[in-house]
Amino acid sequence: MIKTSYDFDQAILPTGTTLDTNLLLRFRADVPESPRRHLNLSLVIDRSGSMAGSPLHHARKAAESVVDQMEATDTLSVVVYDDSVDTPISPTAVADKATLKAAIQKIRPGGITNLSGGWLKGCEQVKNGFDSQKINRVLLLTDGRANMGIQDPKILTATAAQKAEEGIVTSTLGFAQGFNEDLLIGMARAASGNFYFIQSVDDATDVFNIELDSLRAVVGQNLTVRLELAAGVSLVDTLSLSTVTQTETGETAIALGDLYAGEDKYLGLRLTLPSAPLGEMPVFTLHYSADIVQNDVIQAVTGSLEVKAQVGTIEEAAVAASSNVTLELSRLMIAKAKETALGLAEQRQTTDAVQTLQTLIQDLQVKGLDENFEIAEEIEQLKYFADCIAQGGLGNAGRKEMRDQSYQTLARNRSDLVSRGVTVGNGIYAMTTTSDVGSGVELYCIREGGKLRVRTVSDGYDNTKNIQFPRSIRAEGAHYVVEGLELSQNGGFYRTVGDIVRLIQAGEPDRFATASRSTRQSATKASKGPASAADLSTTDTVGDGILVQCVKEGKKLRARVVSDTYEPDWNMRFPRSVREEGMLYVVDAVKVGPDGKSYIACGEIKRFVQAATN
Repeated sequence: MIKTSYDFDQAILPTGTTLDTNLLLRFRADVPESPRRHLNLSLVIDRSGSMAGSPLHHARKAAESVVDQMEATDTLSVVVYDDSVDTPISPTAVADKATLKAAIQKIRPGGITNLSGGWLKGCEQVKNGFDSQKINRVLLLTDGRANMGIQDPKILTATAAQKAEEGIVTSTLGFAQGFNEDLLIGMARAASGNFYFIQSVDDATDVFNIELDSLRAVVGQNLTVRLELAAGVSLVDTLSLSTVTQTETGETAIALGDLYAGEDKYLGLRLTLPSAPLGEMPVFTLHYSADIVQNDVIQAVTGSLEVKAQVGTIEEAAVAASSNVTLELSRLMIAKAKETALGLAEQRQTTDAVQTLQTLIQDLQVKGLDENFEIAEEIEQLKYFADCIAQGGLGNAGRKEMRDQSYQTLARNRSDLVSRGVTVGNGIYAMTTTSDVGSGVELYCIREGGKLRVRTVSDGYDNTKNIQFPRSIRAEGAHYVVEGLELSQNGGFYRTVGDIVRLIQAGEPDRFATASRSTRQSATKASKGPASAADLSTTDTVGDGILVQCVKEGKKLRARVVSDTYEPDWNMRFPRSVREEGMLYVVDAVKVGPDGKSYIACGEIKRFVQAATN
């Protein structure tokens, strides 16, 4: 029912010395193809003010795409939340898709972010339709930080684990740049679900579809392994996303979560092995268990595996070829290094963080792994993150990319999820420019599946091949000129030759001309309003502005900031002439008042009008 295999990163280990080594274990559910399991799914969608405009529009579109792909035997509910929580779709069979999508299209933006209230309501909807033979899942989407209701990450994470014990699993989806990735990853891990970083508004549907594909492919749950280590063997670290505990008998138990059809579940381990004589060396006995779907029924499956290493002379170990597991283990080691470096950087151990990444880069290059395009791309990412950390400029977007890349590689074996990143590198702004390709080669940067790729448009080259290119100067839509391109040794991709300059077409504006990502200057003067709200100009995008909502408190109309990172309960100095209950506004800027506990609206005020749904 479960196929298992393993490989060490060295085909033969040398005798006569204690050795640190890496091991990759693979698990795959070996079940005959059968009808997919039915879904009991609740979509929990953030409709707070910061989602106004394009974000909410694309979130609705993504939710509609989920409806299109579900079947009449599936159950769907939809919960929306801002400071209040509503259930536009109670648990219902997905039969009348038009009616369900019409209800989704009516979702409109509101106030602040009661994440806990919306999520718990989604869990309640799944519980109401709970069926142990179905996939019972909550998909929680947010673009902001919880600023109402339960806000303590420890409580939310512990509650997610409790819900998982009841059979209700949560997957979390962070939208844009305002959400708390530590919270969402923590909840997903505690609940045995998945986490996704939706990096751009038009990325939402693709990410929703990946999760839906994953739910359809679940053929096993609760995969857990238990290790009986041989004498002298030590477990140094795990290289996969897992929950590690110690049993009462002193054995190590590792929980790995779901198994997916046609996909290996990886468990990477770092081990210290004692000196051993020539021949086979027992390393550990592995016991595994999982709940596997067979004949449309979930059954508990158990098994064991004896893991042994081949020990030879120092000469035999030196000339033995590396095992075919090198690439898989390298991916896990890269992801672990990103996680470690980020942790060090946030403890202000900058030198150690940078050294962690640079040491791994050198190791990968010494092994010749930079001849593999995927690893070559990872090396560019590592260089970029190392430079950002060294300069203290990783920033919010870089941190999210780094955490997402680490999480996805350690959690899943899917190429469409690893190394995703579309943040514009700072180096693009300081590049030398030209308007003439001359004898050089023209390149351009595109976004493919959440990744920035560089291709050539010049004749004489294969424009389907990827190009290894510095991460710090990639920006979607940018064109470049290089002196030439050379094929990698395996002929799979190109490397640039000579200097790289940015190409600007004559007569066209340079969109990367400034050293800032936004040229808007924040207003500093308090806003003044016209005679009435009807006299305000309108906008359907928030952009760099701040979203404000007018709410009724007793007999008074108050203006409140609903954009994330602001205090939602502070009063605001805001023109009375334009206040209308429930109305949303976009202001240029907000500053703290002299009392230190209120806000002042500054600059121009516009009335926010939701764009058309279609």
